[in-house]
This record gives sequence, C-alpha cells and structure tokens, in this order.
Amino acid sequence: MRTNLTNYATTQFRVLADDQIEQIFLAALEILEATGCRFHEDEAKELLKRSGAVLDGDSARIPPSLVKEMLNHVPPRIALGNRDGQRTMILESHRIYYGTGSDCPFIYDVKSGQRRPFLKKDAEEAAQIVDACENLDFHMSLGLVSDVPTYSYDRHQAAAMLRNTVKPLCLTAMSRDGLSDIVEMYYLLRGARDAFEVNPGFIAYLEPTTPLLHSKAALEKLLFAAERRIPAIYTPGPMLGATAPVTLAGALALAVAEFLAGMVVAQLKRRGAPLIMGGVLSPVDMHSMVFTYGSPELHLLSCALTDIAHWLKIPMFSAAGCSDSKVFDEQAAAEAALSIMAAGLSGANLIHDVGFLESALIASPEMVVLSNEVIGMVKRFLSGIQVNEETLALDVIREVGPGGNFLAHEHTAQHFRRAFWFPTLMDRSRFEIWRKAGARTMGARVRERVADILASHKVPTLPEKVDSGINKILAAADKHSSANQTSLV
Repeated sequence: MRTNLTNYATTQFRVLADDQIEQIFLAALEILEATGCRFHEDEAKELLKRSGAVLDGDSARIPPSLVKEMLNHVPPRIALGNRDGQRTMILESHRIYYGTGSDCPFIYDVKSGQRRPFLKKDAEEAAQIVDACENLDFHMSLGLVSDVPTYSYDRHQAAAMLRNTVKPLCLTAMSRDGLSDIVEMYYLLRGARDAFEVNPGFIAYLEPTTPLLHSKAALEKLLFAAERRIPAIYTPGPMLGATAPVTLAGALALAVAEFLAGMVVAQLKRRGAPLIMGGVLSPVDMHSMVFTYGSPELHLLSCALTDIAHWLKIPMFSAAGCSDSKVFDEQAAAEAALSIMAAGLSGANLIHDVGFLESALIASPEMVVLSNEVIGMVKRFLSGIQVNEETLALDVIREVGPGGNFLAHEHTAQHFRRAFWFPTLMDRSRFEIWRKAGARTMGARVRERVADILASHKVPTLPEKVDSGINKILAAADKHSSANQTSLV
C-alpha cells in the first residue's frame, strides 16, 4: 500500500484564491453597512430594525456582525426530491446538476423554423423533452407562457411542468399568492406540508433588483419561502457597465452584497431557511447594449461567484448552455459547450439556462437536446482518471507484450463501457458510412431527436386526486386573475 497518498478523484479548477474571496466578501460587508440597500416591504424592514440594522425610510444599513450571525444559520446542504419523492439532488459542496432556464418570451419553433411567442403547449413539451434527456437533472419552464390569463400564468406554467416531467423543478412566481398556490400543488403531491418541508420538490427562483433594491414582490416571496421552508434562490443580475461597475471585482462585490441582504432577511424570518446563492453577472455589450449570455466574462464571473459560495458553504446557482445567437447554429453550439464545461469545472450546484438563445429571449428545444449531449461529455471529463492496480493494467500489458493488441483481451471487455463515453448525437462513423446514411448534419440529427422525444417519450400521469386538485387551484387563480384584469380597465 501507499501511505500519505494525494489523489485527485476529479479535475481541479478555481478562479479566486481565498485571499481574493475574503477581499470581495469584506467589500460586500462595507457596501451593506456604508451604502445600504432599499427594502420596499414593511415586515422585512421591521425584522432588520429589531435586529440592529439602521433604517432611514426604505433604506437600511446592515452591520457586519448581523450578516455573520445570520450566515451561521444558512444550511450548507439542501436535498431535493423528484415528483415521486425520490431524493435525486443533494445540493452541497461540488455536486453539480444541470437544467434549463425559464421565462423566455419567445420560442424557436422546431417545426416551422420561426421565432414566435411561447405557449402553454410549449411548456408541456419542454418538460417532456427534459424528462427524456438523461444528463439534465432538473427543469425550469424554458419559456413564459403567453396564452393563459396574465395574473395566473405562473400557476399554469408550474402545472404544465409538474404534469410533464418527474424531475425536480425550479419555479418562478409573479407574487406571494402565486408561490402559495404552487406550493399547495406540491402539498397535494406530497400529502402534507410537513412532508414537503422534509422533502421539497421544487426551488423558488427570486431576484433582487440591481443595484441594491429589494422590491416588495421579491421580499414577500422571500419571506413566504422562508416561513414555509421552500428552498429559494436569491439571484442578482448585475449588468456590468450599466447597473453594476464595469470591473469584474466590483460587480462581484455588489452581487454578493445583494445576496447577503436577502439572506439576512430570510434567516431573520426563520432560522435555517434553505437558501441558494445565485447571480447572473455579465457585461452590457457597448456596441449593442445587449446583456450578453455568451460572453467569456459571464462564465468567468459565474465561476468566481461559485468559489465565493463554496467559501461561504452555501449551495450555488450558476448558468450554462446559453447563447447570444438568434438561431440554433455554430455560434450557439460553441458558446453552449464552453459555458457547460466552465460551470461544471467550477462545481456549482444548480447550473441553469440550458436552451437559451438571443440573450435569454428565445427558448430552443434543439439547444436543450444538443446541450444534453455536451453535458454527458463534460460529466465524463469531470469524472477524472482512476489510478489503481486494476486501471494501470501492468499484468495485461505484460500478457499482450510488444507488438500485440488489446482488442480481444478480457480486460478491455470488462472496462471499456466504464472507461469510455459513448455519444448518441455526435457522429464518429467513417465518411462513406456517414454519406450512405444520408450525410446528416448535427442540426438534422438534433431535430430528429426532438421530434422522436415528443412522439414517443411518455411521462407517467399524476394521481387523479392530485390532478383534480391542481385544476381547482388553476380555476380559482384564473377567476382571481379575471377580477384583477377587470379592476384595471
């Protein structure tokens, strides 16, 4: 045996050293104490005031001691169950999981090849596609449904996802009431509120407003999530050069400050509230004024923020599989592949936005399916190289000897399926075989795979009692939505 053995089981990667992380963290504490944030919600302001923050109207300055005290209560680990109750995702340390993004207003229609508004049917099909993609671990809606009542769209979106995939979900809600209705769907599924709290099936996606604003709607949802122990992401979206400093370090400090402000409020509401650190930080392109989703800075900043989350021992929400391209093309594939690799190397826990085009405006089922293949490659790369007596194969090399071959050896038959990654969409055939099979491009193969999933992949239906309960929730929300719309006319 070997003693004092250092063994890298997987690949190693970091952007920031611990000293740099500490500098950024201390800068964030300075922002919270010296500049402060605005909180547009009364309960949040009262919680802060009672705990030692200095309030002036809606502005609050939060002392570093309160931030550090509340950090001690944030769980370093969140377990998430799928629709059937199986705990399939453990958000901790460097465990990585990939999923789609949410709320694109448009979709690139695979059949027509046109950009059009995203519909409820698209949300159902997106969930079905993700359910069939073996390398995608969770699902967000991909798009923003536009053909349902405006004030209840979030419930319809959640129901479409819940009915069409077994995988854990990350959900958006437009209000506290919307989030309340969605969690009621899960209480029906789990059987009780307590059962959901110990085995949640979805994560709530919440956002402050950069710079340093926390809206009434965001805080109401954050407080409700903390009260009900709904795992919640609180994810700033700084636009470098517009709503955040143009320098990467300054944008990181601002984003960390915004997350920490929300963290304090959530923990003051309920100690131990499950919270996930997030942040989509990217430059504004100074030529087009577009918030970029394919820039190297976005992925560098995401990796750096992940280093900070690891340092704080808080689960992390990152981004990958997205592009600024307007169509599913070579640019989209290149940007998706780079981002998927970078996010995986960083060790972020929830890696979302798979399937985004046009800087998060277009949902692309083709991008989802291609990214699923790339994620498979990346997961194999990240698994590293096992070094032991069996894998060194010295006895096998001795048996085969000079001039021999290993193809027929039993060692090859025993290990090749575990040692190698096998593609489903990437083509490795010889040219003549590829040409005789129709000379199909990757784009053609992806479109065929999307069509095949939608035609043949079946997702088990929900229990009748749960399904009918969801219909009642949707009907009540639609009725309330109609009343809201009438009152605005």
